Amino acid sequence: QLQLVESGGGLVQAGGSLRLSCAASGRTFSRYAMGWFRQAPGKEREFVAAISWSGSITLYADSVKGRFTISRGNAKNTEYLQMNSLKPEDTAVYYCAARPSTIATMRRDEYDYWGQGTQVTVSS
Repeated sequence: QLQLVESGGGLVQAGGSLRLSCAASGRTFSRYAMGWFRQAPGKEREFVAAISWSGSITLYADSVKGRFTISRGNAKNTEYLQMNSLKPEDTAVYYCAARPSTIATMRRDEYDYWGQGTQVTVSS
């Protein structure tokens, strides 16, 4: 079993930046690809970014490409989402996710583990 805990959410003005973190514990000896998803009120959870086990492959939703950067810590049991040039439409609960594979994917149903979520609110 793998546990994921997000942190770093908050309230920021449009144009500002936030950095989300996700710490994994439990079966961290296994190799996991990781990702970030978000869910706004009344909407489905959507893909934001993903990173392979090695960190060499990253994927982004078109809506965040060029503004968000996903990365992993050296110990591979942490991931980060640097969010710049934030917009009000980025407001959502952001979820960390992991899958027991070295390969990153945009597919929500291919992630087995989820964090509890952290709120990001961008004011205009």
